[in-house]
Amino acid sequence: MIYEFLYPLSQRYEWARAFNVLRYTPFRAIMATITAMLMSFMVAPWFIKKLRGKQISQIIREEGPASHFSKRGTPTMGGALILVSLLVPTVLWADVKNVFVVATAGVTAGYGLVGFIDDRLKIEGSNTRGLPGRYKLLGQFIVGGFAIAYLFLNEPGLPKEWLELRNRLAVPFLAFEKHPLELPVALYAVLAVILVVFMSNAVNLTDGLDGLAIGPVMINAGTYLVWAYVSGSVLFGRPLAGYLDVAGIPEMAELSVYAASVIGAGIGFLWYNTYPAQVFMGDVGSLALGGGLGMLSVLTKTELLSVILGGVFWVEAVSVIVQVASFRLFKKRVFLMAPIHHHFEKMGWPEPRIIVRFWIISVLLALVALSSLKLR
Repeated sequence: MIYEFLYPLSQRYEWARAFNVLRYTPFRAIMATITAMLMSFMVAPWFIKKLRGKQISQIIREEGPASHFSKRGTPTMGGALILVSLLVPTVLWADVKNVFVVATAGVTAGYGLVGFIDDRLKIEGSNTRGLPGRYKLLGQFIVGGFAIAYLFLNEPGLPKEWLELRNRLAVPFLAFEKHPLELPVALYAVLAVILVVFMSNAVNLTDGLDGLAIGPVMINAGTYLVWAYVSGSVLFGRPLAGYLDVAGIPEMAELSVYAASVIGAGIGFLWYNTYPAQVFMGDVGSLALGGGLGMLSVLTKTELLSVILGGVFWVEAVSVIVQVASFRLFKKRVFLMAPIHHHFEKMGWPEPRIIVRFWIISVLLALVALSSLKLR
């Protein structure tokens, strides 16, 4: 909104020339990060106090690690604070007419609503089940389906570059223009929705220790920020995407403002979520952030690369799938407990060690993903 209202003034009035700085995406991304951080820092103490007053606290699984029982009474649903601190700066500093920003923010808000319902049912029912899985998935598929349909069926309002590239898969470390995997539009759209839903649930499964999920979320968002900016920016009169041979869509650069808001909101939340946590994210935050990352991977054409970049989330989700399949088929457990971060807890690893090591792995995977910009 700030961009929409103030930037046009710089083109009309001499006194408003300073607002010309709003045309630069990096400036607005920086401001979105700062705005999100300040919102989190300023609102969080009041928000946590309200959660405690209403006794909105985490329900601890009886079969979970014994060290978690001391966390009873810690406020949850802190993800609602993340959502506000993420969406408000996005609306303020991004181009709100940009279809990619609208779709990504819409999925974030929609998945946040699904997570909110799940968290409320857990708290009111005083159990860890919450919203039945089939209804949770239904809500995720509906929201994700609407967003992808909007980006595939609304042809008059979509950039021509997107219409040409939307059903192509980029193979990591291969030139996009020379080695794209082109799928039927309908098939690609279905796979895109599945990826968004998968990432949402993968982040949700990762959110089991203090600060474990938010660290990799910010690292992933930072990588997508770079990728979105490269995809849509021009340097010395030449598109960066053409130089680096990645999918190039001018409107894509605006997603870097959204990604920057994720980083700012995440930093503000981590201040209170770091071990030992004063507040937990809850499904309202993890489902929303995972859905946002899924949309970023689809829109920046890094669907396959997201397996590397989001490797921590993929391993967490796959560990649950393997554990459930093994137990149902062979009555044996592969891990001491799933998701895999609980396996390491059962092995005796201190919680901070697991968290920091997962962050380090996320940084390494992000560097590998970014290296693919040149190694192709």
